Amino acid sequence: MNIVVLVKQVPDTYSERKLTETDHTLDRESADAVLDEINERAVEEALQIKEAQGGEVTVICMGPERATDAIRKALSMGADKAVHLADEALHGTDAPATARALAKVIGTVDSVDLVIAGNESTDGRAGAVPAMLAEVLGWPQLTFARKVETDGTTVKIERETDAGIVNLEANTPAVVSVTEKINEPRYPSFKGIMAAKKKPVTVLSLADAGIDASEVGLANAASQVVASAPTPPKAAGVKVTDEGEGGVQIAEFLAGQKLL
Repeated sequence: MNIVVLVKQVPDTYSERKLTETDHTLDRESADAVLDEINERAVEEALQIKEAQGGEVTVICMGPERATDAIRKALSMGADKAVHLADEALHGTDAPATARALAKVIGTVDSVDLVIAGNESTDGRAGAVPAMLAEVLGWPQLTFARKVETDGTTVKIERETDAGIVNLEANTPAVVSVTEKINEPRYPSFKGIMAAKKKPVTVLSLADAGIDASEVGLANAASQVVASAPTPPKAAGVKVTDEGEGGVQIAEFLAGQKLL
């Protein structure tokens, strides 16, 4: 199988995350950057399928130049090659435009059988790009998978919901998104880290991928943040001394907060 895995470089969850003062987009330079953990699980799932059935795993990333570090992490885990869509005009691109751009990049990869992605990134948390991508490609979508099985021509998943487990099946090519319950990603070995330095990474501009600049970027986003402010400091709580009417005071407080 020829499998594409979508990966994204995100600010480390242990670093402070903030918005820029100019356009209120995520300030990616102010924090340490890492390969999103959910993407590691997507790569792991693709590698397990490859190990069972053969084939090739291609990593696709859309992001700034520094996202190369995240790409190399995926390659060191065992992916075969990568395609990096890097262009300054991509700054501020929203979810629908991201899906359209990724579809164009996937079109540069020959004979794709399966696209695997994380269910949502830890920076945007929209959780919609895989479904949007499937719509653009015209492929079946099997999202929020906790288990994936494929024989090359069909793919089956288990999706966990509040109502129980839903079993889905579709023909390939298809788009699958995985949750944190899918697997435990492997650690790159020293051999894998060294090999990753020699694996091919194709860097594409918007023009290379056939994407018009008017389709992406903050100026063309369907929604924008027009103002932002830091979270206010936590206020002191209200202390109730129970002298026989503690319950009444608590009830009045909750009612004042519109919680009763």
